[in-house]
Amino acid sequence: MARIELDTLRKEFGETTAVDGISLSVADGEFLVLVGPSGCGKSTLLRTISGLETQTAGDIGVNGEIVNTAPPKERGVAMVFQNYALYPHMSAYRNMTFGLDSHGSFTDDEIEQMVAEVAATLDIQELLDRRPDELSGGEKQRVAMGRALLREPEVFLLDEPLSNLDAKLRDEMRTELTHLHEEIDATTIYVTHDQTEALTLGDRVAVMNDGQIEQVDPPQQLYDVPASQFVAEFIGSPQMNLFEGEVTTVNDQLHVESGRFGTTVPGTSQTVSDRRYTVGVRPEDLYLADEATGHQYSDPFELRVELSETLGDSVVVYATDGETTFQIRTSTRQQFDKGDAVTVVADTRRLHLFDTDTGVAVYHSKDSVSAAHTIR
Repeated sequence: MARIELDTLRKEFGETTAVDGISLSVADGEFLVLVGPSGCGKSTLLRTISGLETQTAGDIGVNGEIVNTAPPKERGVAMVFQNYALYPHMSAYRNMTFGLDSHGSFTDDEIEQMVAEVAATLDIQELLDRRPDELSGGEKQRVAMGRALLREPEVFLLDEPLSNLDAKLRDEMRTELTHLHEEIDATTIYVTHDQTEALTLGDRVAVMNDGQIEQVDPPQQLYDVPASQFVAEFIGSPQMNLFEGEVTTVNDQLHVESGRFGTTVPGTSQTVSDRRYTVGVRPEDLYLADEATGHQYSDPFELRVELSETLGDSVVVYATDGETTFQIRTSTRQQFDKGDAVTVVADTRRLHLFDTDTGVAVYHSKDSVSAAHTIR
């Protein structure tokens, strides 16, 4: 295992800054996921850690040693790529062992034993004699992982390894990756644009945007207490409802007013003044009024249905007040038609306020913070 320290790391390509002054610590044995939209710099950051790209500025430390100029093979890292990178004319066995020096560091018998152990871990013992064109996508990815594991790396780097697989196989491979990490116990950094992968795999998740890290926290913390409007929108599906509202303090309570939406939230905040903010509420924290029981809710407000999507276990209703379209995720399985009137309330325990100019989070309802802190 290894500890990784990044200190104001920067990577430029001409006039384009792909990684913009990132400082980050990854603990021994941690599974850290880098997630963000295409072009945010997550793959470049991974390649820079591996040594495939040279940083423009900043330091990369592995176990306390600065490795800025060290070649990839001397950094104790192994990388798995999105496109597998297997030689088509070689068997799976040869692809896995290619590059290992059988006449130097390892004997043939040692390599055979190592391959047997790794193949058993990945359940590919029966595939070792096959060439890549005889393997499925998932089998190719296992072979690519096996090649990386044979190097016995201190750091395991994975760059969107599941993106070429179909949905069912991605689900299966996510489970296998979790088991694999528990078994090999190597420090792992995993890049993906898929928030489901990020939230289910990571001990912590770093959300990247425009070459910078917006927030790095355990998955539930990201979801319940987003540090910025960008994180709030990116994490969660359907994404958080966001709309501008006027906030005032009335009798030591925050009052939020926006169009037909109005509510009072118990408690005040020194970070909130009387002015306009961007208000956030997740689709599952909006309820049809006749289903809302047992909690503190906003005043009811009426919306008109524009569209509904059936997800099997729930329905996502898109409804508008004439200015803002809200997404409501409801467990009811009733049919909603365009133009239907629905009366909605919001759970006041799960509201968020963001600075309208900077996007920085300034307030989260008490229960959101409490829920997130339970995983720390």
